[in-house]
Amino acid sequence: MRRTLSIPFVAALLLALTACTSLGVVSAWLNDQVAFTAPQLQRQLDTRFPRTFDRAGGLVSVTLDNPRLSIPSGDRRLRLDFDLGIGGVAADSRPGHLSLISGLRYDPSTRGLHLENPELLQFDLPGSNALLRGGARSVVNSLLAEYARSEPVYRLDDDLLSKLPAGTRVGNVDIASGRVVVHLAR
Repeated sequence: MRRTLSIPFVAALLLALTACTSLGVVSAWLNDQVAFTAPQLQRQLDTRFPRTFDRAGGLVSVTLDNPRLSIPSGDRRLRLDFDLGIGGVAADSRPGHLSLISGLRYDPSTRGLHLENPELLQFDLPGSNALLRGGARSVVNSLLAEYARSEPVYRLDDDLLSKLPAGTRVGNVDIASGRVVVHLAR
């Protein structure tokens, strides 16, 4: 005997599921915060890389690829690791590695979470020790500063922002217990 679901039953089920999803966002804002996990941030990063940045009038290009985001246990900052390539003068075709640790801040102009005070942890370029001692570190630091200023790590979606309670705005951002927590301000 074959059973079929009625159209009104399926519609009611879909409506209930949609309401539960929206309820999670609204209840988070009602608690004056919403939290994101590292995998949520990672999914958005994956869609925006690889990225190539030109420096020194196009003489040097820096390519960041394969971003890996983590939130180290007990730390109040997140960690980002990238595969790194430098093209141009004295370039080596082997990939390098860039690692940084940073806090986050909210920027209303991009509606995104941006790096705050990024700190370079590791910068490895195979076969380029002379370049590293020369100007590569300053190129990477200027790249990090530009990235932190203009590119969000995570962009808050319109649906989430449309559910902000009246009289509130996005406030400070904390990283705690393996999550990024966005607080509301009045």
